[in-house]
Amino acid sequence: MSLLWVILGFILLVIGGEFLVRSSVALSFKFNISKMVIGMTVVSFATSAPELLVSLQAALSGSPAIAINNVVGSNIANIGLVLGITAMVGAIAVDKSFYKLNWPVMMVFSIVLYYFLENDNVLTAIEGGILFAGLIAFLIVLIRSAKKDKIIEEVDDSLSVVSNFKIGLWLLIGAAALYFGSEWLVDGSKEIALSIGVSEAVIGVSLIAIGTSVPELAASVIAAAKQEKAISLGNLIGSNIFNIASVLGLTAMIKPIPVTEPQILSNDIFWMLGFSAVLIPLIFLPKQMQISRIKGFFLVIAYGAFMFLVFTRGKF
Repeated sequence: MSLLWVILGFILLVIGGEFLVRSSVALSFKFNISKMVIGMTVVSFATSAPELLVSLQAALSGSPAIAINNVVGSNIANIGLVLGITAMVGAIAVDKSFYKLNWPVMMVFSIVLYYFLENDNVLTAIEGGILFAGLIAFLIVLIRSAKKDKIIEEVDDSLSVVSNFKIGLWLLIGAAALYFGSEWLVDGSKEIALSIGVSEAVIGVSLIAIGTSVPELAASVIAAAKQEKAISLGNLIGSNIFNIASVLGLTAMIKPIPVTEPQILSNDIFWMLGFSAVLIPLIFLPKQMQISRIKGFFLVIAYGAFMFLVFTRGKF
């Protein structure tokens, strides 16, 4: 029965996320916000909503290990699984903004998160506020550099003529689906962890993390298979930044998140840092500025090794 709740939770999170993105974009058009700003801020925040609701629900229901490892595991899955599989379908080109802005910012946020957690074994409201303020600063820099380079984000123009009633209805559907989806997913996952004898941290970094990355994976593989512009490395890095700064940042501001499982700091977070750091040698060696099929295969194998160790070492 717990597996059914997990599956239903995943389905509702996908539905809720989709409706929230649509309603948020349509609402932004009503306020005459530019397409570029909508793409870089509104869409990014809306697509982080499932992770945010899951982490918040986990923290409020007394499962801080799920709240933290949902983000840590999702960041690992974004690089190892989503980027790896997408690159195996079709090589991904890397632009200069990756190592000039996106990657350094992701590494700074990742290291700062590690420091905050290691320092006193809790992510406090003030620390959450610092992470979120850092995200706002990053977005300002990102928007300014995009304007300078005349980058236009891809946003669905048809959403500019949606009625107010439809926007309201989408918001309600999205909010309800996200609320119940996160509740069922967290409750079902806790029951599964209990029944198979693994910690909540293990479930958070594996089952829940993969689940919240599935929509991104599906969209990326479909785009790559159609030989359209596949999900860019920049978008995935942006997702990792949002996961740390908005998901954990906002959750900690509402309820401080204690570290209850030692393996989060002794193991999981180092895997996250490792997957992030390895991207630099990957894009420069041997063929520069490209994530090739072989490199994608390497990432997937590394992710498989991580998942194998998660379960075979039990609680690490």
